Amino acid sequence: MSQRNKSTDHNWPQGAVIYQIYPRSFMDTNDDGVGDLKGVVSKLDYIRELGVDGIWLSPFFKSPMKDYGYDVADYCQVDPLFGTLDDFDRLIKEAHARDIKVIIDQVYSHTSDKHQWFQESRSDKSNSKSDWYVWADPKPDGSPPTNWQSVFTGPAWTWDARRGQYYLHNFLDSQPDLNLHNPDVQSALLNVARFWLDRGVDGFRLDAINFAMHDPELRDNPPSNMTNPKRPFDFQNHLYNQSHSEIPKFLRKLRAVTKEYGDIFTVAEVVGPDPVAEMKAFTAGDQHLTTAYNFDFLYADEINSHIVKSALTDWLDEKSSALPSWAFSNHDTPRVASRWSRTDNSNAAKLYLLLLFSLRGYIFLYQGEELGLSQTNVPFEELKDPEAIANWPHTLGRDGARTPIPWEHSTANFGFSNKKPWVPFGSDHKNCAVDIQESDEESVLNFTRALIKFRNNSPAFLRGSLSFVDCPPKLLAFTRTLGRKKYLCLFNFGLTPAEWHPTAQGKVVFSTSASPNPLPAKIPPGQGFILSLSG
Repeated sequence: MSQRNKSTDHNWPQGAVIYQIYPRSFMDTNDDGVGDLKGVVSKLDYIRELGVDGIWLSPFFKSPMKDYGYDVADYCQVDPLFGTLDDFDRLIKEAHARDIKVIIDQVYSHTSDKHQWFQESRSDKSNSKSDWYVWADPKPDGSPPTNWQSVFTGPAWTWDARRGQYYLHNFLDSQPDLNLHNPDVQSALLNVARFWLDRGVDGFRLDAINFAMHDPELRDNPPSNMTNPKRPFDFQNHLYNQSHSEIPKFLRKLRAVTKEYGDIFTVAEVVGPDPVAEMKAFTAGDQHLTTAYNFDFLYADEINSHIVKSALTDWLDEKSSALPSWAFSNHDTPRVASRWSRTDNSNAAKLYLLLLFSLRGYIFLYQGEELGLSQTNVPFEELKDPEAIANWPHTLGRDGARTPIPWEHSTANFGFSNKKPWVPFGSDHKNCAVDIQESDEESVLNFTRALIKFRNNSPAFLRGSLSFVDCPPKLLAFTRTLGRKKYLCLFNFGLTPAEWHPTAQGKVVFSTSASPNPLPAKIPPGQGFILSLSG
């Protein structure tokens, strides 16, 4: 097994940039149309050239793949689709040799119904794992115990004839919810964490962790009063099937385990309409997680100064012990280049990257974002995502953001595989291929590399404060400050030029423009600038 990298680089973990890899769409080395762990290893030099601090691997565990790995059948085995434990150990070794940290997903709120734990739990009401999942009797009329709805389909309860009870599933009916109120379940999950820490991982991303505990009283959720809901899940205010007050206590136990292994990075995914209180509870002090992220930007259909200020305002207190994480794209949401831009061009991609890397906190960069990839319109007959299939055509689904990386523009399947990929490429992805962008100084890829290098060499962006600056409503301006070093970050998300003369004069040190200096009197549409105001 690999030893953990003991690097004390100042970028880790504070202000770290982490590159999210969706393994099945990254690189295929065995020609089955699906990416694998060896594929990740083969591209570690590419990742090192990006300049990121670490990678986050989406699930590669043994799974029936009903939800593409987020339905875990064995937490401590690699699914043969992705390789072997030896392949994972080699990945750790090779990543650490390149000073790249490795973060993996941990799915603690539910398992697959194929997991051995669930198979035993459902067998009867008296076995040793009978209380490891959330079971409940029906109401007198035979209906489910509560009105709770699942995220993907309909009722969050499924009848199981073997137990003569309903079981809870906040997602697919093949993803039964674990009962984390049970101390034995908590201990089992903490042992899973130890298993991977012993193999050398540097951190965990906790999937859907605010779904990890339910209301033991099984109270009904009230209506949400949401206008134009698209799914049954949206009809409710989720007071009782998620966000339980005991979750931080479990996270303290997890933090105690990670402390045994040194400086381990932990990040929570927090889903919901009002996530900030949970994020702060999950990261409070030095007894909880390192950081957390929500979907403020991931679910935003557009970008403007109001949206940015609303997302950042709760995180401006420099005395806070925890910083948030930020992402504009990931495997669960449509790609940002398509959500926020009417043109999906490289200029827009650069603008969004400049904003992302200017924010205060940890940065998650989703694979393909560094290429400016757009969302793929996957036809219904090629959809794989259960959410997209269930709710088609009212949601875009997730397949369009999970398309493979185009490595080579002139080879079959763009160098990803010698076989047809599991989901199709986008029509414009050939022109975004890595080999084309490598040789283009003005490409999104080379812009991203330069931007990450600039951030890594600028302590004010890693650890400094953020303060908004008054400017015309079409513009967004804020400063990043550490000690005597101060930068002004300026963005025009509009479609027309906006005139503004900043009070503080400075030199443009980074820009989406090919000719950044001097700062123009009228800020062009779709452009962003970073000015050094001191030092």
